[in-house]
Amino acid sequence: MNDHTLLLRQIHPSFVQDGRPSSQAFRPTPKDEQKLSVYDGDQITPADAFEHYTKDLKLGSNGVLAVSTAECGALGLPVTPDPEPFPEHVLIDFSTYGKSATEKKAKQLKAKAEARGWLYREVMA
Repeated sequence: MNDHTLLLRQIHPSFVQDGRPSSQAFRPTPKDEQKLSVYDGDQITPADAFEHYTKDLKLGSNGVLAVSTAECGALGLPVTPDPEPFPEHVLIDFSTYGKSATEKKAKQLKAKAEARGWLYREVMA
């Protein structure tokens, strides 16, 4: 990964309102140990990441948004490979921040991702 690597985030349908993601989509939960799960965009395409997430992992996603490693770094959020669950898995680490700072950083990541636009959307039949 480098500064330009896109970190692909699956956006759960409940985190989309009127076609726009909520900042919840970029906020880790305590069960995630304050680490946000993403895909390394250098290793997998947005479409393939979506396919893996929805078909192989059998989880819900409305589509794929992304932030770059540089954008995470600018917010003081370390990005680390975590290939244990699957080779392209990466974590964005919020663990050194409290609830308020985490929410603020999640909103900033959401704004960056939204400005970049959807990289993949589920095709509605």
